[in-house]
Amino acid sequence: MFHRIRRRAKEPSEEQRRFFELSARLQNQVPPGIGVPPAEPEHIEPTAVVDDFLPPELRVPSHDQVDGTMMPWKQPLVLDGEMVACSECGAYRDWLILSTRDQVWLRCRVGHQQQETRLDTAWFNRNRGPADATHASFEECLRHLGH
Repeated sequence: MFHRIRRRAKEPSEEQRRFFELSARLQNQVPPGIGVPPAEPEHIEPTAVVDDFLPPELRVPSHDQVDGTMMPWKQPLVLDGEMVACSECGAYRDWLILSTRDQVWLRCRVGHQQQETRLDTAWFNRNRGPADATHASFEECLRHLGH
């Protein structure tokens, strides 16, 4: 039985025979377009360059055009197992968290501000939501957020 299997394996199969015949016929043929000089390209009129597809009122400023960003933080802020409180009035909730120039600042409802060194810009970016508005001044942003 094994002798018959070995004998069959030595002979090429029908598919292999057809492949060898086809490759022998195609061996000296050249694909169309090879060796022929390329055709002259057609002259195409240049298209008009458009400044941008968005109108100016829909454009969002990039991070280098903005002085800072802020977000509301209603619940108490706990860092390293300690609840953060305002150093002047003792408030511990309803913060505005500001991120500017790689620093994070906390602003209480009364308006006291303190830098929080335990927070960084990466933490701020992970926890803030999408920006819903941009404002020309700090005061406009405070009014928008209800402070």
